[in-house]
Amino acid sequence: MKTMKTSKKPLKNYMCWPLMLTVLVVLMNIPLYYFDKRAGICVSVFSAVYFVVTLALYLVYSSLVRKEVIDFATQYGTVQKKLLNEFEIPYALLENNSKILWMNEAFAEVTEKERNYHKSITSIFPAITRELLEKDEKERDIRIEWKDRIYRASVSRLYFHEEDAAEAGEGETTVDDVIEVKDQYLTSLYLFDETELQRHIQENREQQLVSALVYIDNYEEALESIEEVKRSLLVALVDRKVSKYFAERDSIIKKIEKDKYFVVFKHKYLDDLIKDKFSILENVKTIKVGNEMAVTLSIGIGISNVNYNQKHEFSRMAIDLALGRGGDQVVVKEGEKISYFGGKSRQVEKMTRVKARVKAHALRELFASREQVFIMGHSISDMDAFGASIGIYCAAQVMGKKAHIVLNDVTSSLRPMKECFTEEKGYPEDMFIRSEKAIEMVKDSSVLVVVDTNRPNYTECPEILRQSKNIVVFDHHRQGSEVIENAVLSYIEAYASSTCEMVAEVLQYFNENIHLRPNEADSIYAGILIDTNNFMTKTGVRTFEAAAYLRRCGAEVTRVRKLLRDDMAAYKARAEAVRHAEVYQGAFAISICPADPRVESPTIAGAQAANELLNIVGIKASFVLTEYNEKIYISSRSIDEINVQLIMERMGGGGHLNVAGAQLVDCTVYEAKRKIEETLDQMIEEGDLEV
Repeated sequence: MKTMKTSKKPLKNYMCWPLMLTVLVVLMNIPLYYFDKRAGICVSVFSAVYFVVTLALYLVYSSLVRKEVIDFATQYGTVQKKLLNEFEIPYALLENNSKILWMNEAFAEVTEKERNYHKSITSIFPAITRELLEKDEKERDIRIEWKDRIYRASVSRLYFHEEDAAEAGEGETTVDDVIEVKDQYLTSLYLFDETELQRHIQENREQQLVSALVYIDNYEEALESIEEVKRSLLVALVDRKVSKYFAERDSIIKKIEKDKYFVVFKHKYLDDLIKDKFSILENVKTIKVGNEMAVTLSIGIGISNVNYNQKHEFSRMAIDLALGRGGDQVVVKEGEKISYFGGKSRQVEKMTRVKARVKAHALRELFASREQVFIMGHSISDMDAFGASIGIYCAAQVMGKKAHIVLNDVTSSLRPMKECFTEEKGYPEDMFIRSEKAIEMVKDSSVLVVVDTNRPNYTECPEILRQSKNIVVFDHHRQGSEVIENAVLSYIEAYASSTCEMVAEVLQYFNENIHLRPNEADSIYAGILIDTNNFMTKTGVRTFEAAAYLRRCGAEVTRVRKLLRDDMAAYKARAEAVRHAEVYQGAFAISICPADPRVESPTIAGAQAANELLNIVGIKASFVLTEYNEKIYISSRSIDEINVQLIMERMGGGGHLNVAGAQLVDCTVYEAKRKIEETLDQMIEEGDLEV
């Protein structure tokens, strides 16, 4: 046995040490003969007697001691084996290939297997895979479910440094029936039944209160669309719908303002609301008392395990996100996890310009207190980002501030417009700078204005965002979970057709002395023209008012059209994308824009192809994939029936209801195409898309 093998030599040495003392006594006796011969003789006699007695005891008791040790080891091993077999906690030993080597009675009872079951543990618990067991971790826990019970599987390694062999006994396998192991390991597996613990945790979680804020998106607009005598009736019906919906879930509803509600309910009802897909969003739209505009709601729900103040803060952040994404949707924020529901309807255009005026005054005050201005759009800048940058540049110039536009790569479609801003035409040489120079120039006293994006990773230079303490954001895209944080001024309106439209409105209230040159007005007008697809997409009254203002500033339609013309290679690439488009599920056009090296801006060609595919009868949404700079760019478009933003969000992108996109890495265009098809199938199956 291993016990005897490892203890035999130390035991023998321990029993021999009295004999070894005889040598020491003899050495001590030698000097006595020089001082006292009689004393030396006495000690010699004593040493001889001591040696004889010690030797006799060693010969008599050594075999008896070894026998006692062997008996103890045998009894100890038997007791240990019995205790392990009868251990109430299920326990098993696994080989390093995940096969079961040995199990105790409790483990066999739980798994309903025989004690001599030697197959892979994965055949019993699929969650415990061989790859998981091979991970270089000494201990780890795995949660598994088995026969309506929840177990915490504790896995640890037992390392061996010597050869260990044992003979298998007859009949049942024992813990000693281990194959020879050398410089390897076995895996021990404990199963801890946590069913009751998890049940109590779930019950406690279900009883926790959840904070929610419910806002009416278009309160003023809806009331203005009906007669005055019916307005109180409309408000009462909305109150009744909201109160009844949440009261059925044992909730507390408090109306905190004329168009805002505060709701508190138990966490266990949240799953019910999610399964119901928050039908209140659609139910409230059915209220008709002569109002031409349907009432829409936005709901922000906050979940936190910290305290109720944190829950309320999360609900406030969620409602801001819902409103920033255009309203008519529910946002659930649980820590860093954010979930979206609804958001299928078109955003309501705000007729009032009060917000634009307030933002313009705030921007002017911010510019007045700063030394220089940096303006930055998204990477692979398009006409909307460029035009908005020009508009902010003009505002900074009016305030007498030094301004720079961060622009790295200029595409072929943008180059004709950029050539209108050269030194020969009265603009400074450093009007446009690259990211490297901007990083060196930015200071604490600078202000950074980000246009046409609210995602930090999409900007021309994310490093500047981390350096800047004063950040302003102008964007018309719906917000996602990844946003630019700590912005001192944020103006994000999802209903706007383009960022250029928003900037044009702000310029009208920024300063009375601001006067745009014709080429500056052309740039902003071109941004609106491109993003609205020649005023056919996402256009409202304020879009045409902004265009009229730019026209008064000297924008010329014919001149802009000439600047926006495509070269032959880009036109052919767009035509090829349209020609090879495939119709999926009878309603979705999917195509791949060819990677022609002569096309300098293939992503723009892909976006234009997506717009053209909507002109085909029966196509509800289009998707064009473009491979560029080791990424797959997806441009998606729709007219009114399909919300492509929801589709792109599932693929990690975003945008608007009718215009959206996404970027994929580490995949081919054909893999990306299959991913689009799988996403469409999944959303149709879940009822989020109607074909």
